[in-house]
Parts: sequence; structure tokens; C-alpha cells
Amino acid sequence: MSNTIHAFDFLAQPSEAVPPVVVLFGSESFLKRLATRSLRQAVVGDNDAPFATLEGTATQWRDVIDELSTMSLFGGDRRLVIVEAADKFVTNERGRLETYVEKPRSSGVLILDVGTWASNTKLYKAVDKVGLQVDCRAPEKSVGKRKVLDEARLCKWLMAWSQKQHDAKLEAIAAEQLLEIIGPEFGLLDQELAKLALFAGEGGKIDVQMVRDVVGGWRTQTIWELIDAAADGDAGEALKQLERLLQAGEHPVALFGQISWSLRRFAAATRIYQEAERTKQRMPLRDALIQAGIPHWNRKGLERAESQLKQLGRGRAGRIYQWLLETDLALKGSHSNPHRARFALEQLFLRMAKGVSVASVR
Repeated sequence: MSNTIHAFDFLAQPSEAVPPVVVLFGSESFLKRLATRSLRQAVVGDNDAPFATLEGTATQWRDVIDELSTMSLFGGDRRLVIVEAADKFVTNERGRLETYVEKPRSSGVLILDVGTWASNTKLYKAVDKVGLQVDCRAPEKSVGKRKVLDEARLCKWLMAWSQKQHDAKLEAIAAEQLLEIIGPEFGLLDQELAKLALFAGEGGKIDVQMVRDVVGGWRTQTIWELIDAAADGDAGEALKQLERLLQAGEHPVALFGQISWSLRRFAAATRIYQEAERTKQRMPLRDALIQAGIPHWNRKGLERAESQLKQLGRGRAGRIYQWLLETDLALKGSHSNPHRARFALEQLFLRMAKGVSVASVR
């Protein structure tokens, strides 16, 4: 039985029986702090029983084993020892750690905080068998042979965390909007949730408009209006919103990053749908959009995305990846000057406009 779990699962049901060796691995320091706090509570409780925190870059094995063997004079059945930034320590002391995991001290709990933790090592397999390993990275899912961010799972966690930590109900579409604005940066997401909870009030509701107003401001709102207008085929409105953003000092390259993120989902949905056709499977267009990352819980947003994809049509939607690549290369080369960069974005919007034939936009 594997003892390796994601931080979301561990935090949802923290174990009261902490094994002698725990590894927290990954790059998300916010999740590590939450996991460490939960482990500390389980081992030493709320009392003032001391625990040791060691710096992995300057720690030797004898320092760790001495701490694990030291009993507290102020109560507590087990000694807690945390080795932070422990990658170098693990590299230097791998042999001793492998031996220790086989027969750990019952008087202590050792927590190793590492960035990388290879699953093909003897130490990983040993801890996975008798200890606990907590994956402190953003959740991922498999798409073909690739691993991508599991946005749905992250949004679900944000909703639960907002309710638990900030006493505010975060709506599903608002969680998605927050993630799109901030990105998978857990510390920043928590800070913005704390700010939103103040606006919502105790036990209040955080909706998508509040996220756009408080977190994104008018610029974010305008960018989404621009993207929707372009996908709707309303090139005139898209160009109008682009002008507003450029006049406000936004750089075309920065705008393109957010625009391409949204348009890639239409391109991905088209490929998913076409692949289903090639294998003679019946797939509703809505299912292809959900697989491409459009949140299934946002009914209105899903209906609009379906309408926008139909507006683009098979021919133009199938060329979105090509158009995005051409625009990206232009912005990095021939159109890198901000005054020329706008023309690259304008061309992209005009290609998506209603009434434009596929032949004329190749």
C-alpha cells in the first residue's frame, strides 16, 4: 500500500498517527507550511513542547540523530525534528537515511523538506512503504502523454479552503477566474482570498464579478471582454477593447499571453473533436470543450464557448494553433516594436471575424 499522497488529500484528512519519517516534496512552500503545521499539531499538540528545525544545507547526520534521541523535559512523547531545504542533506546522507528508515527511532519524528524527490530511488520506495510522503506541488492530470495542471481540482480546493480558512463561499466560476488571473501560486491565491473575504463579509459570497473588480480591476475585465468579442467574431469590439488597453499602457506581448491561453482551449477542443471523428466516436461538442479545459460547472460559460467555437467553424478553429504560433513569432521578431505589435494582434482578431472565409485567412 502506497503512503504517498497529495497535499490536498493529506490536509483534508490529516493523520493523527504520524510515522517516524515524513517527506514533504515539491515546490509549493505554502502547501508545505500547511502540511508542517498539521504534522506539528499531531506530534506535539498545542502545548509548548519544543521541536527542532535544522537547515539542510549545513546539517550533518549526527545533528539530526542527536535531536531525534533527545527527550523533552516539558512533556511530549515524541521529539519532532524538521530538516528544511534538505536536498543537499539527503544527497550527502542517503545511505544513513536508508538504514534509518528500516529501523527508525520510536522516540522521534523526522520531517524532510525537499524540492525534488525521485520515485525510482531506494529511499523513496522505503519511505513510501513505512513512512509518509506528501506531494506539495500543484495537482496535475494526464492529457495523452503530457502532464498538465488539473485546474478543476485546484479550483475545488480553493473553494473548500476559502470556506474553511476565510469563512467565505467562493463560487465555482469565481474560483476559475481567480486562478486565471493569479495562476497556480498558492501563497498569492491565499492572500487574494483573504482580501476578497473582507469585501464579502463574514460568511459572505465571493462571485466572479467581485474577483474581477477586486483582484483584476478594469484591465482584467477589459481583457476578457476583448477575448469574448474576438471569439464571438466581433472584430470591431475586439479592436476597440485592444485600443483601450494599449492606451492604458498595456504591452501587446503581455496581452497576447492571456489571449493565447484562452484561444488554445478552442484549438484543443477542435483537435479532441476531430480525433473522436477519426476513431468513429460520437462526441458532443460540449464534451470536447470540457476536455479542453472549459469548466463543466459554469453552464453559461460552457454554452457561450460552444457558440463561439461554432462561430469559428471547423476550418478556422483548426488553424488557431498555427495563427497563435505565427503571432508569437511576429511579436518576438518582425513586430517586436510595440507600435507594430498591435498589428499582429489586430490581424489575429480579423482572422476570427464573422463573415471571413477560411480561404482568405490562410
